[in-house]
Amino acid sequence: MEFQQEIRGFLMSRRARITPEQAGLPYVGGNRRVKGLRREEVAMLAGLSVEYYTRMERGQLGGASESVLDAIARALQLNDDERAHLYDLARSVAPGSHRKRPKRTSPITTSVQQVLDSMSVPALVQNGRLDLLAANDLGRALYADLFDMAQQPPNFARYVFLDPRAEKFYADIIEAKNLLVAVLRATAGRDPLDKQVIELIGELSTRSADFTTRWAKHNVRRHSRGRKTVNHPAVGRMDLAYDDFALPGDPHVTITTYTADPSTPSADGLTLLATWADTQKQPETMNDEVRRTRGSVRWVV
Repeated sequence: MEFQQEIRGFLMSRRARITPEQAGLPYVGGNRRVKGLRREEVAMLAGLSVEYYTRMERGQLGGASESVLDAIARALQLNDDERAHLYDLARSVAPGSHRKRPKRTSPITTSVQQVLDSMSVPALVQNGRLDLLAANDLGRALYADLFDMAQQPPNFARYVFLDPRAEKFYADIIEAKNLLVAVLRATAGRDPLDKQVIELIGELSTRSADFTTRWAKHNVRRHSRGRKTVNHPAVGRMDLAYDDFALPGDPHVTITTYTADPSTPSADGLTLLATWADTQKQPETMNDEVRRTRGSVRWVV
């Protein structure tokens, strides 16, 4: 991902969505050649010179102060996720930002897996790249399709854009696609040199025109909490709330839990999911028992 091109695309897309009326500017008659605000209008709202803002929109954000970035964020009416993304982009072109990153160690320790297994609700660990790194039995049952994918580790973006089963699984597939692209965009902004993220974006862009179209919109979101409705192939429809909890040592690797409102059909669905998860384990458990029994047999002649 080219840093300057990314900055340019993000700032242009944000000013294109704001009309002069929304920005509180006086109405001026006549045709406007640009959608949304002009560069000079953003510069005026931010208290910057037109030349300075133009350089920034061309990707020259390196060295911009917090006050300048805040002024641009206010002028473009950025939300919290978009403001954080602007800061990430500025850091990506700051002097010394291209130093080699230290190799990250896996955050999935035995203790993390024990925490997952102790939970009575579906729980999983995912990173900013949308890889599913670990899960408890209920989490595996909820996302059985992902764990069944040929390419591992399971990845939510690959599932949604490349696996036809996702169309049936998500009740609102459009929202699921928009969210995952926006989360991936935010991840890429935090660490533009992450080779695995770059490769994933390249793969999805090559294999999915739908992904490419959504990626070009430059929308960003952080995956923290919300609701999603799924159509589980064995359990049926469930409306679930999800919450992310950052793991110590890497705030972008999170434990995600899924819960249902008490005394609802979705809560009943989670109970049924637990039963179904147990049935999926039984053949494996029975096979283990058969092997142990066979191993203990002593033939007497």
